[in-house]
Amino acid sequence: MDKQANYRTNVIGGEAGVAVTVEMDKEAIHHTNSLFWDTKGNEVLGATALPLYGAFVSEENHQLFGEVRGKKVLEIGCGSGQSLHYMGERQAAELWGTDISENQIEKTRQLLAAHGLSAELICAPMEDKCGLIEDYFDIIYSVYAIGWTTDLEGTFARIASYLNKDGVFIFSWSHPIHKCVAAEKDMLVFKKNYFDESWYSVELGGNTLSLSDRKMSTYVNALAKAGFIIEQMVEASDDLLLGAYGDDSDFAKKARALPVTFVIKARKL
Repeated sequence: MDKQANYRTNVIGGEAGVAVTVEMDKEAIHHTNSLFWDTKGNEVLGATALPLYGAFVSEENHQLFGEVRGKKVLEIGCGSGQSLHYMGERQAAELWGTDISENQIEKTRQLLAAHGLSAELICAPMEDKCGLIEDYFDIIYSVYAIGWTTDLEGTFARIASYLNKDGVFIFSWSHPIHKCVAAEKDMLVFKKNYFDESWYSVELGGNTLSLSDRKMSTYVNALAKAGFIIEQMVEASDDLLLGAYGDDSDFAKKARALPVTFVIKARKL
């Protein structure tokens, strides 16, 4: 990935970082991001997991999954396993997970074993064909992981192929507007063009990661192309979670003015 000349500010989570535009190179991006999550990913960005979908949005409030007892579930980007544990505690029939990081896969395996649970775990990029069974799963979900894909349309097409007919796909990610706006001196300031979907590299905590900030329409159109119909979208922050965060936080003030997390529930036609 060759760094280009233009620099821009990008917002990740509640922090601002200087981002450098880079060329899209799938293998290089996979290497950069897998190394990030193998080493300091959880320490820098933390682990987002159910019942939270991300900042200020919870499954407990929105009940998107419904009954999972007896269902075959697959998590894309399982991280260190907390969301799979959440599903196992709710008696899902089968737990499956994929992640790009070997270290995260091992953390998931250890966490589940400590709670008497097990899962079929696969270390592979979500874009790649990795031996998952087609027309098999009742529910596929992803909590703050889909945005790491280098091929959104291809990833959604693969997810659709793994689902049974009428199967459900639920995913969350940082809201595109949130990625454009920073809180500065009691004001919200646009730092980035909403329509800019170029790839960039950013250093956080001495570690490098690579991302692309996609428009909301890019997610919606990719879902439609893959054969999904959207049943529900959440972008408003939960009042209870906002209240617990505190009134003095710039991040909470921002979340009261614009969406910072979005969640989409879609069904395979």
